[in-house]
Amino acid sequence: MKTKIFQFGASFVIATAAVAVSGSLQAATAQKTNEAKPVTNSNRGGRDPFKKYEPARVIVKKSGSMVSTPSIQERIEQYKAQKVAAMNAHVVAPKPTTAFLLSEVQVVGISRSPRGYAAIVEAMPIKLAYVIYPGERFYDGQLVAIEDNRLVFRRETVFTDGKRERSVEMKPLRQANTVDALAAAAARSKPADAEPEKKSEKPATDKP
Repeated sequence: MKTKIFQFGASFVIATAAVAVSGSLQAATAQKTNEAKPVTNSNRGGRDPFKKYEPARVIVKKSGSMVSTPSIQERIEQYKAQKVAAMNAHVVAPKPTTAFLLSEVQVVGISRSPRGYAAIVEAMPIKLAYVIYPGERFYDGQLVAIEDNRLVFRRETVFTDGKRERSVEMKPLRQANTVDALAAAAARSKPADAEPEKKSEKPATDKP
Protein backbone atom coordinates (compact mmCIF):
# COMPACT_ATOMS: atom_id res chain seq x y z
CA MET A 1 0.00 0.00 0.00
CA LYS A 2 2.75 2.43 0.90
CA THR A 3 4.55 1.51 -2.29
CA LYS A 4 1.52 2.50 -4.37
CA ILE A 5 1.14 5.81 -2.53
CA PHE A 6 4.81 6.51 -3.08
CA GLN A 7 4.56 5.72 -6.79
CA PHE A 8 1.50 7.97 -7.11
CA GLY A 9 3.27 10.81 -5.35
CA ALA A 10 6.32 10.45 -7.54
CA SER A 11 4.21 10.52 -10.67
CA PHE A 12 2.45 13.67 -9.46
CA VAL A 13 5.73 15.40 -8.74
CA ILE A 14 7.11 14.49 -12.16
CA ALA A 15 3.96 15.74 -13.90
CA THR A 16 4.09 19.02 -11.97
CA ALA A 17 7.72 19.50 -12.85
CA ALA A 18 6.99 18.84 -16.53
CA VAL A 19 4.21 21.45 -16.56
CA ALA A 20 6.50 23.99 -14.90
CA VAL A 21 9.28 23.33 -17.41
CA SER A 22 6.81 23.64 -20.31
CA GLY A 23 5.56 26.98 -18.95
CA SER A 24 9.10 28.25 -18.62
CA LEU A 25 9.90 27.27 -22.20
CA GLN A 26 6.78 29.05 -23.53
CA ALA A 27 7.64 32.20 -21.57
CA ALA A 28 11.19 32.16 -22.89
CA THR A 29 9.98 31.66 -26.46
CA ALA A 30 7.51 34.55 -26.17
CA GLN A 31 10.20 36.81 -24.75
CA LYS A 32 12.55 35.97 -27.63
CA THR A 33 9.77 36.64 -30.12
CA ASN A 34 9.06 40.04 -28.60
CA GLU A 35 12.74 40.91 -28.65
CA ALA A 36 13.15 39.82 -32.27
CA LYS A 37 10.05 41.76 -33.46
CA PRO A 38 11.24 44.90 -35.34
CA VAL A 39 10.11 48.28 -34.17
CA THR A 40 7.62 49.72 -36.62
CA ASN A 41 7.37 53.39 -37.43
CA SER A 42 4.47 54.99 -35.62
CA ASN A 43 4.00 57.47 -38.48
CA ARG A 44 1.76 55.15 -40.46
CA GLY A 45 0.48 56.53 -43.75
CA GLY A 46 2.61 59.62 -43.39
CA ARG A 47 5.75 60.79 -45.16
CA ASP A 48 9.18 59.63 -44.03
CA PRO A 49 10.79 62.75 -42.47
CA PHE A 50 14.26 61.57 -43.57
CA LYS A 51 13.25 61.11 -47.23
CA LYS A 52 13.29 63.90 -49.80
CA TYR A 53 9.81 65.14 -50.62
CA GLU A 54 8.49 64.06 -54.00
CA PRO A 55 5.15 65.35 -55.29
CA ALA A 56 2.54 62.75 -56.12
CA ARG A 57 2.40 61.77 -59.74
CA VAL A 58 -0.76 62.71 -61.58
CA ILE A 59 -2.03 59.80 -63.63
CA VAL A 60 -3.91 60.98 -66.70
CA LYS A 61 -6.39 58.49 -68.04
CA LYS A 62 -6.28 58.24 -71.80
CA SER A 63 -9.63 58.92 -73.39
CA GLY A 64 -10.87 57.67 -76.72
CA SER A 65 -9.91 59.29 -79.98
CA MET A 66 -12.20 61.58 -81.96
CA VAL A 67 -14.80 59.96 -84.17
CA SER A 68 -13.80 60.38 -87.80
CA THR A 69 -16.04 62.63 -89.90
CA PRO A 70 -17.54 61.21 -93.10
CA SER A 71 -16.82 62.93 -96.38
CA ILE A 72 -19.13 65.66 -97.67
CA GLN A 73 -20.64 63.27 -100.23
CA GLU A 74 -21.39 60.68 -97.55
CA ARG A 75 -23.01 63.33 -95.35
CA ILE A 76 -25.16 64.59 -98.23
CA GLU A 77 -26.31 61.04 -98.95
CA GLN A 78 -27.16 60.59 -95.25
CA TYR A 79 -29.17 63.81 -95.34
CA LYS A 80 -31.09 62.67 -98.42
CA ALA A 81 -31.91 59.35 -96.77
CA GLN A 82 -33.10 61.13 -93.60
CA LYS A 83 -35.24 63.48 -95.68
CA VAL A 84 -36.94 60.59 -97.53
CA ALA A 85 -37.52 58.75 -94.23
CA ALA A 86 -39.06 61.90 -92.70
CA MET A 87 -41.34 62.39 -95.70
CA ASN A 88 -42.52 58.77 -95.51
CA ALA A 89 -43.17 59.16 -91.78
CA HIS A 90 -44.99 62.49 -92.35
CA VAL A 91 -42.71 64.37 -89.99
CA VAL A 92 -40.64 67.52 -90.43
CA ALA A 93 -37.59 66.82 -92.56
CA PRO A 94 -34.14 67.95 -91.35
CA LYS A 95 -32.62 71.11 -92.76
CA PRO A 96 -29.85 70.88 -95.37
CA THR A 97 -27.44 72.52 -92.92
CA THR A 98 -27.34 69.26 -90.90
CA ALA A 99 -25.00 67.88 -93.56
CA PHE A 100 -22.32 70.57 -93.13
CA LEU A 101 -19.58 71.09 -90.57
CA LEU A 102 -19.20 74.44 -88.84
CA SER A 103 -15.81 74.77 -90.49
CA GLU A 104 -17.46 74.46 -93.91
CA VAL A 105 -19.76 77.49 -93.65
CA GLN A 106 -19.09 81.22 -93.87
CA VAL A 107 -21.32 84.04 -92.67
CA VAL A 108 -22.31 86.05 -95.73
CA GLY A 109 -24.82 88.44 -94.18
CA ILE A 110 -26.92 89.24 -91.10
CA SER A 111 -30.34 90.86 -91.26
CA ARG A 112 -33.45 91.38 -89.18
CA SER A 113 -36.65 89.58 -90.15
CA PRO A 114 -40.14 89.26 -88.62
CA ARG A 115 -38.81 86.18 -86.82
CA GLY A 116 -35.91 88.16 -85.38
CA TYR A 117 -32.30 88.12 -86.50
CA ALA A 118 -31.50 85.91 -89.49
CA ALA A 119 -28.18 85.03 -91.03
CA ILE A 120 -27.15 84.02 -94.51
CA VAL A 121 -24.41 81.39 -94.60
CA GLU A 122 -22.66 79.84 -97.56
CA ALA A 123 -21.83 76.14 -97.63
CA MET A 124 -18.40 76.30 -99.22
CA PRO A 125 -18.20 72.68 -100.49
CA ILE A 126 -21.24 73.15 -102.77
CA LYS A 127 -21.31 76.96 -103.07
CA LEU A 128 -24.93 77.30 -101.91
CA ALA A 129 -26.35 79.85 -99.47
CA TYR A 130 -28.96 79.23 -96.76
CA VAL A 131 -30.94 81.47 -94.42
CA ILE A 132 -30.63 80.24 -90.84
CA TYR A 133 -32.07 81.21 -87.46
CA PRO A 134 -31.03 80.50 -83.84
CA GLY A 135 -31.48 76.82 -83.09
CA GLU A 136 -30.41 75.70 -86.56
CA ARG A 137 -28.47 72.43 -86.36
CA PHE A 138 -25.30 71.49 -88.20
CA TYR A 139 -23.44 68.20 -88.42
CA ASP A 140 -21.16 69.00 -85.48
CA GLY A 141 -22.96 71.82 -83.70
CA GLN A 142 -25.87 74.21 -83.39
CA LEU A 143 -26.45 77.93 -83.91
CA VAL A 144 -27.08 79.49 -80.50
CA ALA A 145 -27.35 83.23 -81.18
CA ILE A 146 -27.04 85.84 -83.92
CA GLU A 147 -25.33 89.10 -83.04
CA ASP A 148 -24.75 92.26 -85.07
CA ASN A 149 -21.56 91.08 -86.73
CA ARG A 150 -21.07 87.43 -85.77
CA LEU A 151 -22.78 84.11 -85.06
CA VAL A 152 -22.43 82.09 -81.87
CA PHE A 153 -22.31 78.31 -82.23
CA ARG A 154 -22.10 75.42 -79.79
CA ARG A 155 -19.69 72.84 -81.20
CA GLU A 156 -19.96 69.19 -80.15
CA THR A 157 -17.03 66.76 -80.40
CA VAL A 158 -17.73 63.03 -80.13
CA PHE A 159 -15.11 60.46 -79.07
CA THR A 160 -14.94 56.74 -79.71
CA ASP A 161 -15.51 55.92 -76.02
CA GLY A 162 -18.88 57.73 -76.09
CA LYS A 163 -17.63 60.91 -74.43
CA ARG A 164 -18.92 64.24 -75.78
CA GLU A 165 -17.28 67.63 -75.38
CA ARG A 166 -19.09 70.92 -76.02
CA SER A 167 -17.43 74.25 -76.72
CA VAL A 168 -18.44 77.72 -77.90
CA GLU A 169 -17.35 78.91 -81.34
CA MET A 170 -17.75 82.37 -82.87
CA LYS A 171 -17.99 83.02 -86.61
CA PRO A 172 -17.57 86.63 -87.74
CA LEU A 173 -19.30 88.18 -90.70
CA ARG A 174 -17.24 87.50 -93.80
CA GLN A 175 -15.41 90.54 -95.09
CA ALA A 176 -15.80 91.41 -98.75
CA ASN A 177 -12.79 90.42 -100.82
CA THR A 178 -10.81 92.81 -102.98
CA VAL A 179 -12.72 92.08 -106.18
CA ASP A 180 -16.10 92.64 -104.55
CA ALA A 181 -14.87 95.81 -102.86
CA LEU A 182 -13.59 97.25 -106.16
CA ALA A 183 -16.79 96.35 -107.98
CA ALA A 184 -18.90 98.00 -105.28
CA ALA A 185 -16.72 101.10 -105.32
CA ALA A 186 -16.96 101.32 -109.12
CA ALA A 187 -20.73 101.03 -108.97
CA ARG A 188 -21.00 103.80 -106.38
CA SER A 189 -18.64 106.24 -108.14
CA LYS A 190 -19.35 107.69 -111.58
CA PRO A 191 -16.73 109.46 -113.74
CA ALA A 192 -17.47 113.04 -114.75
CA ASP A 193 -16.82 112.38 -118.45
CA ALA A 194 -18.86 109.20 -118.59
CA GLU A 195 -21.84 110.99 -120.12
CA PRO A 196 -21.05 114.38 -121.71
CA GLU A 197 -23.60 117.08 -121.50
CA LYS A 198 -25.63 117.77 -124.60
CA LYS A 199 -25.47 121.31 -125.90
CA SER A 200 -28.67 122.82 -127.13
CA GLU A 201 -28.51 123.79 -130.75
CA LYS A 202 -30.58 126.71 -132.10
CA PRO A 203 -32.02 126.31 -135.53
CA ALA A 204 -30.29 128.43 -138.12
CA THR A 205 -32.36 131.29 -139.54
CA ASP A 206 -31.85 133.00 -142.84
CA LYS A 207 -31.33 136.71 -142.67
CA PRO A 208 -33.71 138.63 -144.76
